[in-house]
Amino acid sequence: MNTVRLRLDLAYDGTRFAGWAVQPALRTVQGVLEEALATVLHLDHLRITVAGRTDAGVHARGQVAHVDVAVDTWLAAAGRSSRSSQDVLVTRLGGLLPPDVVVHRVRVAHPGFDARFSALGRRYVYRVCDDATLRDPLRRSHVLWHSHQLDNEAMDAAARALLGRHDFAAFCKPRVGATTIRTLEMLTWQRPVDGPDAGLVVAHVQADAFCHSMVRALVGASLAVGEERRQVRWPADILAGRQRDPGNVVAPALGLTLEQVTYPPDDELAGRAELTRSIRSAEDVDSLRRDPDAAAGSC
Repeated sequence: MNTVRLRLDLAYDGTRFAGWAVQPALRTVQGVLEEALATVLHLDHLRITVAGRTDAGVHARGQVAHVDVAVDTWLAAAGRSSRSSQDVLVTRLGGLLPPDVVVHRVRVAHPGFDARFSALGRRYVYRVCDDATLRDPLRRSHVLWHSHQLDNEAMDAAARALLGRHDFAAFCKPRVGATTIRTLEMLTWQRPVDGPDAGLVVAHVQADAFCHSMVRALVGASLAVGEERRQVRWPADILAGRQRDPGNVVAPALGLTLEQVTYPPDDELAGRAELTRSIRSAEDVDSLRRDPDAAAGSC
């Protein structure tokens, strides 16, 4: 059977979802989206592949997924409309999906595209409010309220020591057979002076991929430094130990948003997917920079 691969660009508010992945008797983004898409395409079932599985309560503004459907099913999607199948599908999904999930675009993917394995990187943002005068009840599900003032400069210095390709086992929930080697490309903490996040303490986190709970564990370690409960070198010490530290509390999900997934040019998609599927070697890691000042100089 000839099939066509569709790319979906979507966003969702994770507050009322038990994460992305389908789970029995629980409301999940994947479950809601697959049900709506199957209804629109008149299919009994289908399976969606996503760029990054988000945990319960985590939001997404720039999520990407793909689904394979029969060519005949795709061509019939427009029905009697004079519009394209892409436009019709977006409109019909908009009328069927709940308001906390939005599919912005649907398009036929380039050959070799894989929403998960073709991705170059994922970028998350974590937002914290530590100033009662800036606490906004309308953003209570998207910004973490922190009752103690944070030293964002110390947090940023600690974060720089973690950049590079390392075994992030100390910041991941273990999964049998899964590697914890990742390339952390960006981890910054800033306090913007303008824009919608002015005055907040904001982390930008980017990596080639993330293992389970990695971003929130990194945020948790950063918050401990920002509260001055831990020294700037502590997150790097945890990383070097390659074991979960019971003193590092994983940050709540509500402050975390998947902002963007990036992909290479079309002619490099298949090659990137093949490279991503290859096993990451424990020897293929960078030397850990334990001195925050040295790390700052290399950025």
